[in-house]
Amino acid sequence: MFAVTAARIDADNPLNGLELGDRPDPTVPEGWTTVTVRATALNHHDVWTLRGVGIREDRLPIVLGCDAAGVDEDGNEVIVHSVIGDPERGGGDETLDPKRSLLSESYDGTFAEKVAVPRRNLVPKPASISFEEAACLPTAWLTAYRMLFDKAGLQPGSTILVQGAGGGVATALIALGAAAGYRVWATSRTEDKRKRALELGADQVFESGARLPERVDAVMETVGQATWSHSLKSLRPGGRIVVSGATSGQVPPAELSRVFFLQLSVVGSTMGTRDQLVRLARFLDKTGVRPRIDRAIPLRQARDGFAAMIDGDVFGKIVFTT
Repeated sequence: MFAVTAARIDADNPLNGLELGDRPDPTVPEGWTTVTVRATALNHHDVWTLRGVGIREDRLPIVLGCDAAGVDEDGNEVIVHSVIGDPERGGGDETLDPKRSLLSESYDGTFAEKVAVPRRNLVPKPASISFEEAACLPTAWLTAYRMLFDKAGLQPGSTILVQGAGGGVATALIALGAAAGYRVWATSRTEDKRKRALELGADQVFESGARLPERVDAVMETVGQATWSHSLKSLRPGGRIVVSGATSGQVPPAELSRVFFLQLSVVGSTMGTRDQLVRLARFLDKTGVRPRIDRAIPLRQARDGFAAMIDGDVFGKIVFTT
């Protein structure tokens, strides 16, 4: 089968580690099955793997990719939940399983014509959602869903700030938040991305680091070091930052005096459960909200998609089709 693999680690030039070509068909452990991939989405996680973040070189080569939508062995259209974990070890939540991993970490991922996954990781794809749209859900959109509806602790009508409007999680946060009745504000360094954020449903947009008209109830943080101070300063007393990423760096000044004096909360969020993915797909089916796809290109041209993500030339999701 054709696949896109991480063959080497190169922290400075991650594309040097990318290989495209034939690989053996996946092996299928007991309790697992195969999915014929129709569409799969690119995430920062895939670039980090090529840089050597979160993976050891002795695990290479490994097929990249966390997200997939396709057809199972019985001909059913499915979405693949990419968290490989045991809910029992996580107290009912597989994302809290200490041994959990994602596809493309310990097991080959989804940038291939076929992928092997545990049977419980298959979620029915609503007919109203295309394969390309469904492929955006398991990582970026599921992360956003959990941040908004599980971790933020807010009611509709609350004001949220989305830092860095442009990436997959950020665009999902804007679209989901607007559909759910939040007042959504967003920041971006570029005028073009601020304009697109308004088109997605943001109520107001601001330059990165700009002073806001008022403080917000919660900040959705995926950028990290570059925006952290602004996120803290933007919160009302008792407000909350929900953080699921740190694409600009992971060691910002903590500003602990501000945290304790204003009684702020900092909450981490990673991915989501299979049940949350089911509800996310149902939410999209019910509301008509759809992922913003920056571009959909053949898997055999995956290098172009990686280059665009590395350059920051993205608004929404990059999807590969097989």
